[in-house]
Amino acid sequence: MKRGKRYTEAAKLVDRSVQYDAADAIAIVKKAAAAKFDETVEVHIRTGCDGRHADQQIRGAVVLPHGTGKTVRILVFAKGPKADEAQAAGADYVGAEELIPKIQNEGWLDFDVVVATPDMMGVVGRLGRVLGPKGLMPNPKAGTVTMDVTKAINEIKAGKIEYRLDKTNIIHVPVGKASFTEEQLADNFQTLMDAILKAKPSTVKGAYLRSVTMTSTMGPGVKLNVSKLVNG
Repeated sequence: MKRGKRYTEAAKLVDRSVQYDAADAIAIVKKAAAAKFDETVEVHIRTGCDGRHADQQIRGAVVLPHGTGKTVRILVFAKGPKADEAQAAGADYVGAEELIPKIQNEGWLDFDVVVATPDMMGVVGRLGRVLGPKGLMPNPKAGTVTMDVTKAINEIKAGKIEYRLDKTNIIHVPVGKASFTEEQLADNFQTLMDAILKAKPSTVKGAYLRSVTMTSTMGPGVKLNVSKLVNG
């Protein structure tokens, strides 16, 4: 795979044989983010979990202290007073059954997070095949199936992110933008890692965290020293 000149230059900042401390990794990732747009800083955590076992699934959510730097569009499935509450709390879209054909048939997906009141999950379940693969299905563990729609919306707008294992047992999450200060990225990263370490399933055999890599959208990956992350 041929890499562009900008990537090749950025890759020179990374010593592949080194596992970096979080502070050094953040400094390198920021320096390597040379694209013309504000790149997202992402963390990729390879776990020792086996997601095929229900008791080794990891899924949850955490509010990053400095947010993600991204404006999040929220769709809320609710009716009556709860729909009014969602509107008042600043949801971008609110609706019920009438949204099903729009999403299913017209392919409307102009939203980043879906929140639903429990009584609407029967309706939302019909969209499983569309929302599921995109990671948009509301989930009680992530706090997106709730009667407290105001709290859910406020947390999401404040920088709440969801983390979950993908099919290869890796967790991919954004921790901010390249324009953030190193301190902001460090705070967000630490908050995320605390949540991931706390979410460790008791049934995991061997190493829980196999590798942790930080990267920007267009930049090279920087490997972190896992033992320092686990043992402080």
